Amino acid sequence: MLLVYGFLVLMALGTAALMLPISNTGSEFTPFTQALFTCVSAVTVTGLTVVDTAEAWSRFGQVVVLGLFFLGGLGFLTGAAFFSVIIGQRLSLANQLIVREGMGGGELGTIASMVRTFVVVAVGIQALGALLLFLRWYVFGSMWDGISLPDAVWHSVFHAVSAFNNAGFDVIPDELGGASVAPFRHDFPVLAIIGALIVIGGIGFTVLRDIVAARSPGKLRLETKLILIGTLTLIPIGAGIFFFSERDNPELTFNTSVGDKVGDAFFHSISARTAGFSTLDYELTSQGGDISTELLMFIGGASASTAGGIKINTFMVIVFAVLAVFRGRSNVSALGREIPLGNVRRALVITIFAAFSMVCFMYLLLTVQDTLPFRAALFEVISAFSTVGLSKGITGDLNDPARVILVMAMFVGRLGPLTMALLMTGRAAPERIRMAQEEVRIG
Repeated sequence: MLLVYGFLVLMALGTAALMLPISNTGSEFTPFTQALFTCVSAVTVTGLTVVDTAEAWSRFGQVVVLGLFFLGGLGFLTGAAFFSVIIGQRLSLANQLIVREGMGGGELGTIASMVRTFVVVAVGIQALGALLLFLRWYVFGSMWDGISLPDAVWHSVFHAVSAFNNAGFDVIPDELGGASVAPFRHDFPVLAIIGALIVIGGIGFTVLRDIVAARSPGKLRLETKLILIGTLTLIPIGAGIFFFSERDNPELTFNTSVGDKVGDAFFHSISARTAGFSTLDYELTSQGGDISTELLMFIGGASASTAGGIKINTFMVIVFAVLAVFRGRSNVSALGREIPLGNVRRALVITIFAAFSMVCFMYLLLTVQDTLPFRAALFEVISAFSTVGLSKGITGDLNDPARVILVMAMFVGRLGPLTMALLMTGRAAPERIRMAQEEVRIG
């Protein structure tokens, strides 16, 4: 509940800041639902927008949005612990336990130093990404003709932070052609930098720490192995399905080069699981491409990372549980280790909770605005709940009740699975009585 309360306070402050006349280009008070939707989308690192970020918000407003998705990606618990540490306040045992669960483990005596390291590493990676983008957009190229040094620095920082935190926000001028990162569709260095930041942010600090500490694949923790294997498997599979689905789509302005088509497919396979950046218009994609994208969004990135979805480690646990059932085994094992039954149950509960939540939000969305196309509404709900930010182009057309529904979907999608996992952790009560067993037919 501390996690929920913290995000609610952050959302309230962010909404109030975005409502100020100084935050928008019209120099008037921003409508409440517009400010709320943008704030929640930023705090939950989703990226869905009801207005163009570059056109509707002033530089002050854009800074507020950047601060919100930076803190949202960092996590309220980690951010609060970091600020407590830098002002010299000791973390209580209860707070250390909470932060440890939120970050995915660690020794109690090292929580404070781990929080400091996490923030320093996160800021360092984002700074490196910003430097690489700056070199590409100003030193060894130009984002647009005549770009000034301050504009180049601002765009480099904004998009590096947005990519690492898997937020999907962009402030690229529409004059460059196309939404999101579409103007750089054939600029491999830019897409490679953004894609690398997305992947690093999506696997999380604990995985990076384990990779550095282990120094050899055999010493990695099982969770790290599952995350890496799942990520490295889903990227090419997602790219292959997307390429196959859209290879002959006449509505998409694919370059005739096969290399450009493959690059598009890989970038969208990376971005679709969590970030929401795109080089093409999803209003024009085929139903096959939409389905593959929806599955990737549902799975998401790693736990204790900036990504959304049910999480790749949750998905991998379910995969090995299914394999165990098919093999007739009572225990679930993966890569030479047995997965506790409690982990399997939690994975199933979180997956069912996510699927059921999406169905409920889909029903509510179509109830308050029944003119929405079903497929586009489904895509929007999955994107919002999985905090991805891809859209079929209907976000700007939503009425106020529909916007509130998506705000709830983003909030529950960002905090629901994590909160449920924290609530279920350590709740194994001793069973004094066991009932007689009786089989129930399945299938």
